Amino acid sequence: MSRDARWKALLELLVERGRLEVEQAAGELDVSAATIRRDFDQLAEQQMLVRTRGGAIVHGVSYELPLRYKTARRASEKQRIAKAVAGLVAPGEAVGLTGGTTTTEVARALAVRPDLAAGSPALTVVTNALNIANELAVRPQFKIVATGGVARPQSYELVGPLANGVLGQITMDVAVLGVVAFDVVHGTAAHDEAEAAVNRLLCERAGRVIVAADSSKLGKRAFARICPTDAVDTLVTDTSADQETVRGFEEAGVRVLTV
Repeated sequence: MSRDARWKALLELLVERGRLEVEQAAGELDVSAATIRRDFDQLAEQQMLVRTRGGAIVHGVSYELPLRYKTARRASEKQRIAKAVAGLVAPGEAVGLTGGTTTTEVARALAVRPDLAAGSPALTVVTNALNIANELAVRPQFKIVATGGVARPQSYELVGPLANGVLGQITMDVAVLGVVAFDVVHGTAAHDEAEAAVNRLLCERAGRVIVAADSSKLGKRAFARICPTDAVDTLVTDTSADQETVRGFEEAGVRVLTV
């Protein structure tokens, strides 16, 4: 396992559990304890975790794993969700994409759709995510509109008044929203309030809103609300979603697709 892959795995385990011991992590990743100690020390230097005696804990009370460290966690679910979401977009539409791992997969699924291989444009994509704009900019059949703003290193999303200025001047057919939490009562949410504000405006400027979220995000709450549940038209999630939670969304008027 490469160092980068090992770091990603360590950080994902840490986010899940809150605390990791050196011997425990070494056993799970099948490497030496000395390697894990060195990894913990180097990640602590980058303020990605806090070193403790014999292990590490997450950095801070509310922890957001930077996008560059989010890898294959629930990768197959996200790819299925992304393909289904891409199928809900019609050629010629203007599509808004927020940042995140699942929406990045949506962008990739749109890029390989055969019926979007040509057009003038085949699709207009509006995004505040630098990584999505970068991936799709090489597709000449897509018109890419980046919102502008100040980049958040955790998510590669552009936020702030510059982003608001662009979004206030355009309309979209559909907004695809990536979230860290979606609860029937409390709506969709993100960790960061500036990110949530831009995503909220993206939703307000769209004719319909699709939430692309794996089942681990459902029934959860996060710090900054993006939009209420009644603003969401469709939720696309995976088949592991709790059936009672799914029924709650459906009773609230959300169309739910499980894939």
